Parts: sequence; C-alpha cells; structure tokens
Amino acid sequence: MDYALRAASELAAAQLAATSGSAAPVTAEKLATAQQIPAKFLESILVQLRRGGVVTAQRGPEGGYWLTRPAADISLADIIRVIDGPLAHVRGTRPEDLGYHGTATRLQDVWIALRASEREILELVSLADVATGDLPKRVRDLISDPKAWA
Repeated sequence: MDYALRAASELAAAQLAATSGSAAPVTAEKLATAQQIPAKFLESILVQLRRGGVVTAQRGPEGGYWLTRPAADISLADIIRVIDGPLAHVRGTRPEDLGYHGTATRLQDVWIALRASEREILELVSLADVATGDLPKRVRDLISDPKAWA
C-alpha cells in the first residue's frame, strides 16, 4: 500500500505540474527511481492501479502512466482499496461481520470506530493534498499533537 501511495503521489505531482491540463505519461522507471521502489514490485502495483481505474497506461517510446482523474478527486482511501481491499479488516473479516461473545462483545464496536476514524482521514486526504504538501486542517491538527508522534 505504501508503494502504491508513493507512486500515485508522483503521478499527482506530474499532473499538477502540467501546464496544458493533461500530464505527459510518467514511466515506471521514473516512478521507481523517484520513490526508490523496486521496479518489479512497482510494475505489479501499477497493473493493480490500472485495473482499479486509478491510472491509465500507454505503451511505446512515449509511454508511461498517468492518473485517470484529477488528483484532487482521488483519495488515499481509493488507492488503498484498490491495493488492499476494504479498510480496517480484523483477521480478514469486516468488523460488522465479527462475532464476539462475553466480555469481548464491545470489541466489535471498537473495530467499527477505528474503521470510521481511518476512513475519515484517508477519504479526506487527496493525492493532490499529498503532492502539494497542503494537507487538510483536520490532518494538520492531528499531527500537531506531540502524542501522535509517540
């Protein structure tokens, strides 16, 4: 997931830097180098992102990858869902499908709250936010708390 987010942020930066409104394709090699991602691993990630409708690919000497939508319209949650599936699973199961008993019954509520919290941040932050370094206020507030770093 981390590599996918890093590669997508590079594509977002290329899109945002394009003066004509549409970015030139970025090669997998350039993405791998810029983010120090193993090339073979990155190619697998890019295939998943293409199948998930996040990136488009073009072959040939002018080929490469670019985002299918504006970077501001692609959340981090969108990327994670393409690569890893739904957010916040416990043992591969959605929290609402867990069956706890006895004193552990309230754990289901904790997992659902955790997923809601995770969604709040990951759906709030777009690739454009990451690429420009202009994170939403909610995120800036959270990371300004020293306890967040401990």
